[in-house]
Amino acid sequence: MSGVARRTVVAAAGGAGIVVALTACGAKDGATGGGAGDAPKEAGAALAKTADIPVGGGKVLDGQGVVITQPTAGEFKAFSSKCTHQGCAVSGVADGVITCPCHQSKFDVSDGSVKGGPATTPLPPTPIKVDGDSITLA
Repeated sequence: MSGVARRTVVAAAGGAGIVVALTACGAKDGATGGGAGDAPKEAGAALAKTADIPVGGGKVLDGQGVVITQPTAGEFKAFSSKCTHQGCAVSGVADGVITCPCHQSKFDVSDGSVKGGPATTPLPPTPIKVDGDSITLA
């Protein structure tokens, strides 16, 4: 024999299969982690100025994990910027719609509901507070 027991080789091969299987289970439907989908910072963290958020549109805050919208004048909403389809970061907000660039899922700026798939679950809301012209995490 070459000095390596058959059991050692079989055990190592089996262990590698487990690692591959666990890696494959790391994200739902191929979701990726990191980037703009990261969890928002702590409560009270400044996010944006109200003037930065257009009426009927919004702004994706890269690195904050949040998209802030202004469905109607003076009404501000915030949602996770992580698409519920495969976890990509949404990329734009215009004409009342938040869009994911990966598979073109579309979400309503007023409540995060799905306006067009393949996503089937709304964007989760993120609590915010508007104080004067400053928008912070609640």
